[in-house]
Amino acid sequence: MTRVSFQLQVAPELLDEYIARHTPVWPEMLAEIAAAGRRNYSLFLGDGGRLFGYYETDDDAAAQAYLAASPVAARWEAEMGRFFVGLDGRPDQAATPLTEVFHLEDQLAAASAQTPRTDTLTESDAS
Repeated sequence: MTRVSFQLQVAPELLDEYIARHTPVWPEMLAEIAAAGRRNYSLFLGDGGRLFGYYETDDDAAAQAYLAASPVAARWEAEMGRFFVGLDGRPDQAATPLTEVFHLEDQLAAASAQTPRTDTLTESDAS
């Protein structure tokens, strides 16, 4: 599984309309996102229109290709493109990817694999 995060900039004067367009997203677009293999997809809006997205997928290249070829996604992205500042191309294809620097579960798993357990007492420890 791959975790993908990206960043876009929504034009501040279009924020209210952008939010309204996602409440809700077209049912056919939701179906295409799922059919592409994206899961746990979320968008977060920060100050001044900074938009952060996150999703999980088994094959991001295949998910990107599926959506790039989807007529539904093409229609959605054509309508959504006007909301973004400094973007060349479709928002779903041209968003700036973010580099993951920390993931709790990965680090916990790595730490538990390297650290011997210290929570068990031997008879000599108990005396």
